[in-house]
Amino acid sequence: MDKIEYIEGTKKKKKRNLGPIKFIVIIIIAFLVGAGIMYLYSKENPTVITKDRTFSETKVTEEAMEDAIDKVYDAVLCIEVLSEDGSAVSSGTGFVYEKDGKYGYVLTNAHVVSGAKTVQGILSNNNAVTLTVLGYDSYTDLAVLRMDAKDVLQVVSIGKSENIKVGNSVFTVGSPLGSAYAGTVTKGILSGKDRLIETSSSNANSLTTESYIVKVLQTDAAISPGNSGGPLVNLAGDVIGITSLKLVDTQVEGMGFAIPIEDAMNYVDTLAQGKEIQRPIIGVQLLDLTNKYALYRYGINVDSSIKSGVILVKVNDGYPASNGGLKDGDIITKVDGEKVTTVSEFKYQLYRHKIGDEIEVTYYRNSKENKTTIKLDKTN
Repeated sequence: MDKIEYIEGTKKKKKRNLGPIKFIVIIIIAFLVGAGIMYLYSKENPTVITKDRTFSETKVTEEAMEDAIDKVYDAVLCIEVLSEDGSAVSSGTGFVYEKDGKYGYVLTNAHVVSGAKTVQGILSNNNAVTLTVLGYDSYTDLAVLRMDAKDVLQVVSIGKSENIKVGNSVFTVGSPLGSAYAGTVTKGILSGKDRLIETSSSNANSLTTESYIVKVLQTDAAISPGNSGGPLVNLAGDVIGITSLKLVDTQVEGMGFAIPIEDAMNYVDTLAQGKEIQRPIIGVQLLDLTNKYALYRYGINVDSSIKSGVILVKVNDGYPASNGGLKDGDIITKVDGEKVTTVSEFKYQLYRHKIGDEIEVTYYRNSKENKTTIKLDKTN
């Protein structure tokens, strides 16, 4: 009930002071309107999270990219293979992934340094340093080199490719066309994950080619000759891959490939020690079922009802395949239930296992399907 006061003989109703209440209501309304605007803006402008800061997508190419480049740039080297007169005969890229009291360790592609006698690295400050090849593996296309620790300018941060999503921004640092363009940065997105790429090399001493399948990341970041061995980096500045393969076709652009960094790090210690990477074998000589010419040369006839698989040209006694009951002429169609249609597919399935593992092999003999279990051995 309102309080009644009498002033100078008249009756007057005392009014309440509503000023503070109105002010609070205005603040609440302004807050709700602002929150609604920010919600709508955030839906149209998703954020990119780095280790240090969170940015609007519109700022990716400036703040986040600059920070990421700073974390890796000085760790990247242009790698040159030198001739006897000291001139560069080929080049690639590498990066320092580790450092101890004496040395810095550089990761690159095997095809960049395989067979090289003299190798040098050119740092981001243009200083040239001597590199020693510790080990390389052609199948994984990986090589480890070392340099003096005093010459190391920076060491990269190793990330995880499994954490990045298709469509996320990535960039590379490399030396396209050699040292003249060392330190070139190219930006793109992660276009695909877990791509299976088949590569092959001819063997002049046999009727077959050495082919194999590798699992890679795909990106549309520009990759040119000389970029091989360089880092593929996310917006946190972490290396998630090693640029290695490029699909070259006059009708195709923007398809570059990189080895996932997790796969590479599984082998660096072995290569740094100069040891050969041991892979499981079963002791057979294989041919693609579609290689009609080679089958004819070996005098092998295949039942026309069997359309795909790999044929065992020779099964060596005392090896896992022979111990598992396989014989010359058997046709393998599956490994652990996974279909194999080429020798490279068979190798891919085989090399996913470790020495001592057991695999189930599905094969045809005399047009009848059979299965056997084989325990894997190591190379001699």
